[in-house]
Amino acid sequence: MDTSLAQTGIEGLDDVLGGGLPRHRLHLVQGDPGAGKTTLGLQFLLAGAARGETVLFISLSETKEEIEAVAQSHGWSLAGVSLFELSAMEQTLSLEHETTIFEPSEVELQDTTRSLLSHIEQVKPQRVVFDSLSEIRLLSQSSLRYRRQLLALKQYFVGRNSTVLLLDDRTSESGDPQLESLAHGVISMEQIAPLHGEDRRRLRIVKMRARRFRGGYHDFVIRTGGLTVFPRLVAAEHQFDFEPETISSELAPLDQLLGGGLDRGTSTLIMGPPGTGKSALALQYAMASARRGECVGIFSFDEGLATLFTRAKALGMDLPEQVKSGRVSIRRVDPAEMSPGEFTWHVRALVEEKHARVLVIDTLNGYLNAMPEYRLLNMQMHELLSYLGQQGVATILVLALHGMVGAMESPVEISYLADTVIMVRYFEAGGRIRKAISVVKKRSGLHEDTIREFVLGREGLRVGAVLKEFTGVLTGVPQFAGELGKLIER
Repeated sequence: MDTSLAQTGIEGLDDVLGGGLPRHRLHLVQGDPGAGKTTLGLQFLLAGAARGETVLFISLSETKEEIEAVAQSHGWSLAGVSLFELSAMEQTLSLEHETTIFEPSEVELQDTTRSLLSHIEQVKPQRVVFDSLSEIRLLSQSSLRYRRQLLALKQYFVGRNSTVLLLDDRTSESGDPQLESLAHGVISMEQIAPLHGEDRRRLRIVKMRARRFRGGYHDFVIRTGGLTVFPRLVAAEHQFDFEPETISSELAPLDQLLGGGLDRGTSTLIMGPPGTGKSALALQYAMASARRGECVGIFSFDEGLATLFTRAKALGMDLPEQVKSGRVSIRRVDPAEMSPGEFTWHVRALVEEKHARVLVIDTLNGYLNAMPEYRLLNMQMHELLSYLGQQGVATILVLALHGMVGAMESPVEISYLADTVIMVRYFEAGGRIRKAISVVKKRSGLHEDTIREFVLGREGLRVGAVLKEFTGVLTGVPQFAGELGKLIER
């Protein structure tokens, strides 16, 4: 552990910071009201108290009862934290102050500063949190006095071995360049309200002098227990050596169509209109891997667990038994409640902690709905697939196309990112709606370029013979020149 760094008590934030905040420096945490600044400050102090450090929380706007209520909501005890309440705006001037020749705000600012420094001298804290600077800004009245006050505060802590967090709610302006220039490090916190669903929160390290940190935005949530930060995934940081291997679906015609099966460390996109059996195909590989004793992860964006179990049972798959054994982990994802950063964090936990070897994301349409900025989906998915590929995971993505027969459209162009693309679609023959399956591409090896019939039934999945007598199957309205008897009977 680097003793020159003060851990924040938030594992994900420490990871983003490269270990923690530089000690004996003044840092700024800025964000809109409700972004989680006070919670972060309390976690920072509690982490110090747990290591036997002297810590001090200075409240300039909230009462002691309000601060304790925040702590209680997270199940924390502030027994090891020294609380100093100083609501400057609620202080009333004494009679002698009313008759002074100085402006009331100037006298009040001097009294506030004197009280703060006096208490700090008594406690001699190693960690200090000021919540918030809006009171000092209001009392200063001018940007010049405000900057002088903050500069004096910074100089005061020089040589006192204190790591200081200044919390600023930015109610008066978006960003304060003067304050940012004085701070050694700056953390910016944001709260975004989407058109539908839970508020999204993210943070960014604006600067950290003489330290390397992970730049960009990082999603985080506030739940009972405090902040949980999900560091942005950088695939290049997660290299892993694995043995190349082809995994079987235990369905010979399907493996034959794919040139032997799916390869470790590759991604497979199964695309087609709703109801064509895309999820069933993904489940076939998942169940086959689970029966071989491998750990499989399934992230379901669209279906509930009861529906998934019922459908698997109808196909002769004992999915609940595999879930009970722990070989299959299923997580229901609500895209309105989970950010992409949190989703990636759950994927990493499954791969790194449970050593999942096969991963199913069903569907990408649901993942798309979780993205507040659709244009970034390809970038995020590329980083995630690169990470999973480097971990030796066989990833299966399911994408529903718009339309049923004839021309179909994809809600997002992502097929170029996948190593293997399987197309499933409807076609009409003999007065019945049938399904066809084909492999469009496979980067990791050869595959059949044929089109075969595909059937879902009580016996499970069946892949039929090559549809040689048909032309135009991929249009949905093929021309027939042969015998219908060669199709799969149902």
